[in-house]
Amino acid sequence: MSPAERLQSLFVAVAALVGLAAGVLLPIETPAGHLVLPALLVMLAAVFVQMDAAQVGEVRRAKTLVATSLVLNFIVVPALAWALGQGLLGGQPDLRIGLLLLLVTPCTDWYLVFTAVARGHTGIAAALLPVNLILQLILLPVYVLFLGGQAAMVDAGTLAESVLLVLVVPLALALLLRWGSARLKGVDWRRRHITGPAGRLVLPLLYLAVFAMFAWQARTVIDHGPVLLALLPPLLIFFIALPLLSTLAAKLFKLPAAERVTLVMTTTARNSPIALAIAVAAFPDRPLIAVALVVGPLLELPVLALLAQLIRVRTTAPESDSTAVR
Repeated sequence: MSPAERLQSLFVAVAALVGLAAGVLLPIETPAGHLVLPALLVMLAAVFVQMDAAQVGEVRRAKTLVATSLVLNFIVVPALAWALGQGLLGGQPDLRIGLLLLLVTPCTDWYLVFTAVARGHTGIAAALLPVNLILQLILLPVYVLFLGGQAAMVDAGTLAESVLLVLVVPLALALLLRWGSARLKGVDWRRRHITGPAGRLVLPLLYLAVFAMFAWQARTVIDHGPVLLALLPPLLIFFIALPLLSTLAAKLFKLPAAERVTLVMTTTARNSPIALAIAVAAFPDRPLIAVALVVGPLLELPVLALLAQLIRVRTTAPESDSTAVR
């Protein structure tokens, strides 16, 4: 893991604080607001262009792991997210929707880094990435409309348009760029000039989007600062419960150690950039939802870093080989 990746949580916090200060001290609210969504869309395209659809075939070699991760990510986690929102954020509808958007979107990028650090099965982890993305695209509107209830206050058409804008358009452009560059210039050229540079752009674009959002919504953050603290209890419960549930499931199905690590990481890590982009597009008049989504990675990334070290201690290097699948 590079120093930039290790310090990602710190950089997100710094970007938020600098944006907050800039929004209070400088008249940049309007231009910053126009910058948030474009920065997120370019960032997602940069993430998607690195995805290799050919890796999906790997999931057939680890059916138990894949089935368990899908059940946890798309059935258990949404139910838990709804329960946490209802039980702990019942009087804060915007925080409930922010929490729901964050928790029902499994990670499609940085969990690979933490899986590698913990000596998990990175081949299967990479193969799960496009599967998780496609299921998010299909199920996210369903979760928001049915689990969000009255707190969502958004019609299906608006939500579908937002998902189309934030997920489908960058994904289609990324796939077209991957295909076109490989066909015209070759795979090696694509790796050197497209996917490599795209990987280096993701984190700076995320920091730019966070800076712009906090500069745009500085007054909202200041006015609702104490309210945002209400997110900490449900987030802490989630980031404790999911690793425990995943570990129990892995032991129940007798997964090898490397696959157990992969299961824990893919069910614990969340996709805050995609959730943030959806929130900005679908709820432009409810900025507290988007602001709430930045709280997630501030807690999530240190948790994943700690979790990777804890799991790594119990994992032996030979089992992390990509041939050890069920």
